[in-house]
Amino acid sequence: MTATLASPALTLVDSDRDIGQEAYELMRRLFPLCRSLTGAGVRATFDILQDYIPLVCREVPSGTRIFDWTVPDEWNIHDAYVLAPDGTRVIDFRRSNLHVVSYSESVRTTLSLDELRPRLHTLPDRPDVVPYRTSYYERTWGFCLSHRQLLELEPGDYEVVIDATLAPGHLTYAEFELHGQSDEEVLISTYVCHPSLANDNLSGIVVAAMLAKLLAGQPRRFSYRFLFAPGTIGPLAWLSRNRERLDLIRHGLTLSCIGDDGPFTYKRSRRGNADIDRAAEVALRDLGTRHQLAEFEPWGGDERQFCSPAVNLPLGALSRTAHAAHPPNHTSMDALDQIDPASLGESVRACRAIVDVLETDRACLNLSPYGEPQLGRRGLYRAAGGAVARPEDECALLWVLNLSDGFHTLLDIAARSGLTYDAVRCAAERLEEVGLLADLSRDGCRRSA
Repeated sequence: MTATLASPALTLVDSDRDIGQEAYELMRRLFPLCRSLTGAGVRATFDILQDYIPLVCREVPSGTRIFDWTVPDEWNIHDAYVLAPDGTRVIDFRRSNLHVVSYSESVRTTLSLDELRPRLHTLPDRPDVVPYRTSYYERTWGFCLSHRQLLELEPGDYEVVIDATLAPGHLTYAEFELHGQSDEEVLISTYVCHPSLANDNLSGIVVAAMLAKLLAGQPRRFSYRFLFAPGTIGPLAWLSRNRERLDLIRHGLTLSCIGDDGPFTYKRSRRGNADIDRAAEVALRDLGTRHQLAEFEPWGGDERQFCSPAVNLPLGALSRTAHAAHPPNHTSMDALDQIDPASLGESVRACRAIVDVLETDRACLNLSPYGEPQLGRRGLYRAAGGAVARPEDECALLWVLNLSDGFHTLLDIAARSGLTYDAVRCAAERLEEVGLLADLSRDGCRRSA
């Protein structure tokens, strides 16, 4: 992993602050819902997202074979609690949906504390924190609580109730599609299977929703597909239903754990040098914020499915503090009060910067390639403090002219020169205006090496 350290945060403009606050308010609405791999909580999440972007929900029946997996039965929970010998609810699902192991079977019984203890999950090294636990593919049940609370339980008989159903139903995922000038797509994916956990992964959901809302209001070169799906099984279900159109995915990005105030983490695609990898690297560099770049590994989030051998999409993963280095993840510490709307605004801005590179990158051709054309008489070069405001602008003009041979794109030039992508893009536009540069992408052509 390589790291680039710059200023501790982006300089946000008012629109970034507004979008960060809107993302946070959406997060507040979604936080109480008990999401899991399937069930009413996922569908209720999509109902709320419909207020922001028009989703198309798709359902896959339980028992459906998806590659090496099978869609499990649908799980829905209504209530759960543990009553102490004195009748007190010492563990209460209504207080926090983290208190029940996700996908727990229905149970109603009375157990001694010794009999109950193996079903109780805690974090002894963090005695005041409630862990988040799941059991999607193994029939069992259990509760989660703080270790301090466990130590305070008195001996005696405890009434245990989990009012839940685990029966044939559906897995639900949702898509939002934006059509562009091209049928080639950018796939943005995030997972929706976690309950009341703010950073992991309500942050991915709300940042994706805000990005989709912004892109819907502007012209687009590419088409965009936003996928909201339960982890692992959701992307696999989508892939199984879209195998014939995967060639349309030109770029892709998964979003998760992107609401904290730590440095951005970009994990490269399995290909390692896809356009999305280079676009993310240059965009994060240009933003001047702390970030780190990680090589692909088959461990982490849903990028594993999109980058599996037979799929191998050009798709990377964007998060903030790396999952293993963020103590609140998968615990009750991952609460709303740990999220700053400004951090959400920064994350949306970072996504927009990456998308902007993808949207505007193109190959150009220098129309005056024999030596350096005279820029001064075209008003592009400083005479006595003249046409361009910064030396960087002049440098960008020369770099664009030199590398616009039909083989290099603007992204290539920005990466090689060290100049900002915006400076390179603006230079290309100025050179086109005076007839020194041709945009090869307009004719859909690019020289072959």
